[in-house]
Amino acid sequence: MSEIVIASLMRYAGGSGLQSHVRTFDSYLRSLGAPVQVVTPFEARSPFVLPIFAARIGIRPVSRAAAVWWHQFWHARYLKTALARWLEERPDAVIYAQCPISAGVALEVRTTQPVVMVAHFNVSQADEWADEGELPRNGRLFRSIRAFEERVLSRLDGIVYVSDYTKTGLENQVPALKVVPNAVVPNPVAPSQDRGLTTPRADLITVGRLDSRKNHRYLLDILAAAASRGHRYTLSVVGDGGDRAALEAHAAELGLADQVTFLGYRPDARRLMREHRLYCHTSKTESFGIVLVEAMAEGVPVLAAPVGGVPEVLRSGTDGLFWPLENAEAAADVLIGLMVDEPERDRMAAAAVQHAQTCFSTEAAGRQLLEFVGSARSRV
Repeated sequence: MSEIVIASLMRYAGGSGLQSHVRTFDSYLRSLGAPVQVVTPFEARSPFVLPIFAARIGIRPVSRAAAVWWHQFWHARYLKTALARWLEERPDAVIYAQCPISAGVALEVRTTQPVVMVAHFNVSQADEWADEGELPRNGRLFRSIRAFEERVLSRLDGIVYVSDYTKTGLENQVPALKVVPNAVVPNPVAPSQDRGLTTPRADLITVGRLDSRKNHRYLLDILAAAASRGHRYTLSVVGDGGDRAALEAHAAELGLADQVTFLGYRPDARRLMREHRLYCHTSKTESFGIVLVEAMAEGVPVLAAPVGGVPEVLRSGTDGLFWPLENAEAAADVLIGLMVDEPERDRMAAAAVQHAQTCFSTEAAGRQLLEFVGSARSRV
């Protein structure tokens, strides 16, 4: 079996869906005894990596677009150094890139190795930067990122889509992708380690980066709507980000300070899920929604909106329920209805675990992913 080299701009540890994907696939391959190596910019062996990356913090107040450019340029530069060194004596490896930038680096330094990329984003990383307020939409850097992605994606030897939604969106954006070998494979999620050993002692939990796309402000509005009817539920917010201070202030304005706990990034997020009765998600869009599957694997029913790839993950009425993103009062109806119906939650919890094991486990999805990535051949 060819060695699979997972190329990523992000550290191995961390709370993002991309980092979870890397760790899960890496662990799955190692459990099979398959040769695998994760390569990131942090393996470049340079004492300047961290100071240069940290300089973005000082650049951002002057120009957010310049900070984005700095982030992308230097991460690519150091990934190129690390990846070229690792591939030097591995002509038969397969490179599994986690984003267009890491794919572009891989295409630049590879000799005979095929390059496969997984699409974690919805349409373009330029759009994600713009959605977070870091780039002006249709500005110079926005257009440059999109053009770069189109050049890189059309040269791939294979692409993995985590949902049909992502496949449709990217092929519409980059028509040349239609001739690139591809597979739709859901994100593999490791099974629960201790499910059933923890009794839920809190109400609601949400996990994710605190930014506008994840829409936590709306979740607080739902909580306030429920509280106004006498249903005061606790909410644990796991994750960090630029919106944290504003969200804490909004919770206080709504009179929810005693109900909402901001926990920041937690490496034990899945253990925390098991301690809650429901998982709540108000993201405006998702390419897949790996955190939803993690909650289901822990036996926690899910409330989420039917956006992006979410309907391919969550079966409303079976593993949880869909709720609206434009009406907090209506969403509160959904929340209260499920919170007061313990037998229904128990039924959904059991169904969610079964669904996660059958469709998204490392054994099921991991095997599909390995078959596709491992069989890739260079088109050059």
